[in-house]
Amino acid sequence: MKTAKWRRELPLHILVFPSLIIVLIYCYIPMYGNIIAFQNFKPTQGFWGSEWTGLANLNYVLEMPNTFRIIWNTVYIATMKIIMGNVVPILIALLLNEVRLTIVKRSVQTLIYFPYFLSWVILAGILIDVLSLQDGIVNQALGWLGMQPIYFLGDNRWFPITLVLTDTWKEFGFGTIVYLAALTSINPSLYEAAIIDGANRWKQTLHITLPGMVPIIILMATLSLGNVLNAGFDQVFNLYSPQVYESGDILDTLIYRIGVSDAQYGPATAIGLLKSFVSFILISVSYWLAYRFANYRIF
Repeated sequence: MKTAKWRRELPLHILVFPSLIIVLIYCYIPMYGNIIAFQNFKPTQGFWGSEWTGLANLNYVLEMPNTFRIIWNTVYIATMKIIMGNVVPILIALLLNEVRLTIVKRSVQTLIYFPYFLSWVILAGILIDVLSLQDGIVNQALGWLGMQPIYFLGDNRWFPITLVLTDTWKEFGFGTIVYLAALTSINPSLYEAAIIDGANRWKQTLHITLPGMVPIIILMATLSLGNVLNAGFDQVFNLYSPQVYESGDILDTLIYRIGVSDAQYGPATAIGLLKSFVSFILISVSYWLAYRFANYRIF
């Protein structure tokens, strides 16, 4: 019996084997390099020739004057992205659910989903032009309304807001598709019974649609907790400048500057290792919460 099962599943194991090799090469073998966090690493001396310094790199990073401000920026921006990334798709999915013309509904879905496939390199170039202080379309429109122009990408008050709103615009199409799929699992007879009882569209949404979406809402919200320290390196790196380091500098950009630009490999690796450790805890907690409240399991 076991032999027959193994023969039946062998093609599936063969199919997944190349992916396992790729994950091993690019995800697990590089973890060996984390020992740099405990060394005064010099590329010419290699991993085992460099001087071991223990926790000196971590102490150095924590004593840097801007470290805790950067941690706050990371948590704040990531948290706002998580909130907006869950609330906006729910609202859009509820609105699209009320559209009865199929061609309109599908056209809107396609339009809002399209930015999800574009990289931040492309979108950053577009946003820099659109949000330009002098020639940007947004500031020109504000001028027509008699308002003062806003330096979206150079003002510390506006830069975090710009990051959150542009990230939401790029990503909410994917979340909307997920919630629309969740809506299809709601039993139509519930709406028919509500209509017979005299419930209007608002009451149907409040008492049937939203409760039917609760499991997937809990699942998406809890799984996003693991991204509290991931504020979006691609987006920030392509949009920020020294003018907005105070409000827009995050852990990933700090790692890039001190690790790649300044060649301080030990401190950069120490920050990355600490971030990975905290993210591992948050991801573990989020999966436990997903299992506890949404009955979601990986295996």
